[in-house]
Amino acid sequence: MRRMTSSGDTSSYSGLRLRMVESQLRARGVGDQRVLDAMSRVPRHEFAPERYRDEAYEDHPLPIGEGQTISQPYIVALMLDALALSPADRVLEVGTGSGYVTALLAELAAQVFSMERHGELADSARDVLARRGYTNVSVIVGDGSQGFGECSPYDAIIVSAAAPELPRALLAQLAEGGRMIIPVGPADSQQLQLIRMENGQPRITLRELCRFVPLVSGEGSC
Repeated sequence: MRRMTSSGDTSSYSGLRLRMVESQLRARGVGDQRVLDAMSRVPRHEFAPERYRDEAYEDHPLPIGEGQTISQPYIVALMLDALALSPADRVLEVGTGSGYVTALLAELAAQVFSMERHGELADSARDVLARRGYTNVSVIVGDGSQGFGECSPYDAIIVSAAAPELPRALLAQLAEGGRMIIPVGPADSQQLQLIRMENGQPRITLRELCRFVPLVSGEGSC
């Protein structure tokens, strides 16, 4: 992983970002210091469309086109905190979107494979990630509900879209001892689930209520 400071990261944005971390994340119980540090470094505004940049550090999601969003910072932090990533981990991300969470993963893990079904979003994310200097990320255009079996198994999987049930293809790509965080349920009743693979079997812990766009496969909603 390599990162660099962007000329677009002005002092005002930096101050807003630090306040976001303290008031929206640490104050609400996010405790993984590596996650807090990464979210203090990565400029969320650079991943947002120009017209939404002034809202980048507010406590809500941002639209990015194609019916997709950059998730609320608190939800992103909760999901990363739950994964308890180590610097040696190999991670699969389902739903690259803007590339913001991808950048955070690149700060926290050794290698990141990120799936995005919308080619234009994938291209845009690649551009921003390249400008930021990340070299440990691969963005792949494809059906994220099927994962990326070529490089499995993964120490961690993060899914930024809601499935009606746990996708079997993703469970099959989780390493022994690996963790997956995914929102599960219909649009009006979703809940984050944390899955740990133990002795070849998934152990599920129910987490916070949430709301995500649906996880879509080649045949429609997963």
